Amino acid sequence: MNFRKIVKLGSVFIGAALLTVGLSACSSKSSSATDNLGLNQKGTLTIGLEGTYAPYSYRKDGKLTGFEVELGKALAKQMGLKAKFVPTKWDGLVAGLGSNKYDVVLNNITKTPERAKSYLFSKPYIYSRYVLITNKDKSNLNSLNDIKGQKFAEGTGTNNEQVAKKFGATIVPSGDFTTSIALIKQGRVAGTINAREAWLAYKKSNSTTGLKVKDVSSEQKAAQVVALFNKKSTKLQQKTNQALAKLRQNGTLTKLSKKYFNGDITK
Repeated sequence: MNFRKIVKLGSVFIGAALLTVGLSACSSKSSSATDNLGLNQKGTLTIGLEGTYAPYSYRKDGKLTGFEVELGKALAKQMGLKAKFVPTKWDGLVAGLGSNKYDVVLNNITKTPERAKSYLFSKPYIYSRYVLITNKDKSNLNSLNDIKGQKFAEGTGTNNEQVAKKFGATIVPSGDFTTSIALIKQGRVAGTINAREAWLAYKKSNSTTGLKVKDVSSEQKAAQVVALFNKKSTKLQQKTNQALAKLRQNGTLTKLSKKYFNGDITK
């Protein structure tokens, strides 16, 4: 064989070997960056959610979708991981995190001192501001200070119920937001205190005729909606916060919010 050809072939082999080593090093570096996150499944961010709570997470034509589903996918991608969702009923959702059924919960969960005793939080990705919703023709309620002694439709165990009780309302249990609105329209309750995002989602596809809405965020501090982690998941918490910061900076959070709520609930 010609000497020049031998040298040329040798150079090709060396170059290929170096490329292989380089790719291997990059792959190893990428892998090691996520290997220390303590994930249930290597290379995968396993996310717990209800999957029945539109527009946060729900099924459309049999496919899981919603604000927190897309957020979960975007977070996983930003961290170099695949997203895997584990739909779980609310009464066992947080407990499933404690038993390592998943790595994180994304389910419109608010940051509270009680939860902080057992879990870690991400930075907020939703600021849930309160609105006062009443019957436009039958109510002169304009402030949270006006609701004392009035019947209010609220979900049992929710932040909304706690705020209504705090200001002295009489609670009428309601299973969901649509039911609360129906009770107001029927005159069976004076109103409801609820999240701004619930109202924005509702009015996208429902008539709001006859309803009066007042922003009461100046009277009651906004609730911070966060991702929930086990106490041991400090590195995953940090990595998620970095990814959230990127998604906030590049406009992804705002884009998803406007898609599902027709408004920006991330600020």
